[in-house]
Amino acid sequence: MSEFTTSSREQTAALGMSFAGMLSPGDVVAVTGMLGSGKTQFIGGVCQGLGVHAHVGSPTFTLINEYPAPFGAVVHIDLYRIDTRRELAELGIEEYFSPRHICLIEWAELVLDFLPKRHYAVRMEYGVSDQEREITIVAPEEIEA
Repeated sequence: MSEFTTSSREQTAALGMSFAGMLSPGDVVAVTGMLGSGKTQFIGGVCQGLGVHAHVGSPTFTLINEYPAPFGAVVHIDLYRIDTRRELAELGIEEYFSPRHICLIEWAELVLDFLPKRHYAVRMEYGVSDQEREITIVAPEEIEA
């Protein structure tokens, strides 16, 4: 487990860019945290670090955005508006758990039991000041243990 503190949106994105270097096609990243805790900012940094050149915004209404990347595609899923297991099943997100994708999931706390056993867990929390964020990253081997 690694713990980080950022004090600006830019630092949160930079941490995401750095974290991207740990990822490989087939990886799933479960990002959890309260509304406004920096999930989308972090994911935007991850996407930039993975070579995505498109604008990365939260897919709150579209639910899933797919961005071309040098290795295949980065899939950004936002489950904020999902209320039931049936809605989750209808999304078919398990199709993205493949070696052709890196899958980044916001509001993953709603579906942790649905995710592949091997995934990264990123927890975003508010820090002491308005801009500060406490970010915890747990690697798949730490989750599986």
